Amino acid sequence: MAQDNLRETLGLEQVVELRAKTEKISKFLLGQLKDYLETIRPLLAPVRVFGKHIRSPMREDVPGAESALRKLGEKFNEICSKPFSLSPDLADNAVADLDSRLELYPWEYNHEAAGDNEKKIITVTSPVRNVLTYKSSYSLSQIRLAVSGIGDRRQDDIREFLVAALAMKSVMDSFPGIGRLLKDLRYEVQVEKCPGLGDLPLVVISSCVLSFRPSDELVLATTRLSGVPAFFELIDTDAIHGMQDPLKPRLEELLR
Repeated sequence: MAQDNLRETLGLEQVVELRAKTEKISKFLLGQLKDYLETIRPLLAPVRVFGKHIRSPMREDVPGAESALRKLGEKFNEICSKPFSLSPDLADNAVADLDSRLELYPWEYNHEAAGDNEKKIITVTSPVRNVLTYKSSYSLSQIRLAVSGIGDRRQDDIREFLVAALAMKSVMDSFPGIGRLLKDLRYEVQVEKCPGLGDLPLVVISSCVLSFRPSDELVLATTRLSGVPAFFELIDTDAIHGMQDPLKPRLEELLR
């Protein structure tokens, strides 16, 4: 309800002011999340799932590694065709050189904003949601542009991004406790599909802080001022003031 009220009452000056607040909060949340992920990075190491199939000085046998690699290959075959135009020929050593460094990319999507006499496709970015994957040559924005035909299309780099994303999902599926840990830290972990990237499953980490996209008229007015067809969702400040510790109701339930 707070988001609906803000959408209706915001003016251009308020959008500019709220954008500055959004940047501060988004920067804080991203820094906090990066610190958390760096702390638990050993838990996210792909070798924990794929074992000896990951190239490293000390290769180790991990129960279920063969099955995990087979499932990754099967999923790759399901999604590689459209819109990526890749052949289903993932090599047995596809994860051997997987870069275990973590990457966070802001969640983004295209929105057709419609005004009185104007329609425009706007790239909208969330300040509170991020895609977690392993490092690859393409960023999320770059692969979206490549697949859409706007950016450079390098097949090997597209393949690398897909493998990195699928490997991250495999790790999160294999160790659900990681998601529960992040939830206790006020971050929700979900697997979602990004518009424009077909059925590729992406691990998305969302803050408990909410954001919203204002009316199309305001979005279009903002992009006219900036000259760039892009918009950053705004933090819902009313929701922040009403936030409660998620641990409280759980403890109260135990007391009852």
